[in-house]
Amino acid sequence: MSDTASSNILLREFAPQIERTGTLGKLWITFLIGVVLLGFFALYWQVSRGHIVTGMRDNVVWGVYIVNFIFFMGISYAGALISGALHLFHAEWRKPIIRMAEFITIISLLIGPGFIMMCIGRLDRLPNLILFGRIQSPITWDVIAISTDIFGCILFLYLALLRDLAKLRDFDELKVPNWKKKMYKILAIGYTGTPEQQLRLKKSTDIMAGMVIAIAIIVYSVLAWIFSVTLQPGWHSTIFGPYFVIAAVYSGTGVLIVAMYFFRKVYHLEEHITLKHFVNIGVIMLVLAAFFGYFTFSEYLTKWYGSEKNDEQLIAILFKDYYSLFILSNYIGVLVPLIVVGFKKLRTINNITIAAFIVIIALWLNRYLIVVPTLESPYLPIQESRDAWAHYSATWVEWSLTAGGVALFCLLFTLASKMIPIVQVSDLKEEPKEAGDIYLR
Repeated sequence: MSDTASSNILLREFAPQIERTGTLGKLWITFLIGVVLLGFFALYWQVSRGHIVTGMRDNVVWGVYIVNFIFFMGISYAGALISGALHLFHAEWRKPIIRMAEFITIISLLIGPGFIMMCIGRLDRLPNLILFGRIQSPITWDVIAISTDIFGCILFLYLALLRDLAKLRDFDELKVPNWKKKMYKILAIGYTGTPEQQLRLKKSTDIMAGMVIAIAIIVYSVLAWIFSVTLQPGWHSTIFGPYFVIAAVYSGTGVLIVAMYFFRKVYHLEEHITLKHFVNIGVIMLVLAAFFGYFTFSEYLTKWYGSEKNDEQLIAILFKDYYSLFILSNYIGVLVPLIVVGFKKLRTINNITIAAFIVIIALWLNRYLIVVPTLESPYLPIQESRDAWAHYSATWVEWSLTAGGVALFCLLFTLASKMIPIVQVSDLKEEPKEAGDIYLR
């Protein structure tokens, strides 16, 4: 069967998800819009009344917003690393899921920096980062790195979508509004699939795949250095760069598995996204869990064994005030995927998805434990002050904006799947329905 004929068959199969939205889909989108609007109301409340409506004070100047920023940027880099690596290794099994990784990258990159804006008291001074930024400042490094990453990942996504955009442009049976047809025509930029065009596209995509991998590692390392170049206890660490990169890919792998499960159920992709895909990504998650556990152990062991006064104070706060979160983040979040994926009898789609969801929660808590307890253990102790000044507790404003960010991520992901097939159409070979005994082929 020719590539055009097989693509048309797949387009007929995936056309309903682009052409119409069912009642449940409309309710889902309405719910997400409602949560996003709640977030905008919380933002208005904060801007009109000031940061006093948040839990951030002179001592703990960073809170949930920075945690969300680190988390969303992390899963964006994970999406870039996974999609770029799978593309370069030409793994055939990647094709039904690689687009989800690409969407995760772009959507997270668009949402993550927004949480930085919520931390800034004077948004009118934001242009000063561009106009008067000092290259000695790690914040300037981050602005440059994130801007570069956004540009590179958008270009990589566009190149990866180009063949499918041309297929949608030429597929006469697709019943979509005229504006969508015009959009497909404009974005396809005259691509017809000639041998010369295919060769150029392949070379360009390969180059960008390698670049986004390098950019992702560099950018998240820069984000880690913003913490580690300070002298704060718990942050001043030489392993924060690789620690952040491993944690980012680990959390992003969990998000990818949950997205696979969601779209597989909603769009009935059981023939394309099989147990094999969950096991393969699960194996990657298992390896990352082992690395993450090792880095976490190394980080806390050296602090505890070094017996430095400020590090001892931080560890005391962790075990006194955050014991349950510490156990969930650094023990359960590591052991569950190791057990579920490590034992063949437990490798079911549901079990792997549950393990991935636990990983997502654990890695968000890990970011929280990196940010908040450290700021609660300053070099200069605060004496005879209000408890709210020395300790942090997020308010409804911060939780509403957090929920709004998550809802916006889900909303943009849903809308993206209504514009472009969530599964790659061009050159997609039929996957086996059973995983078999050999994985990562």
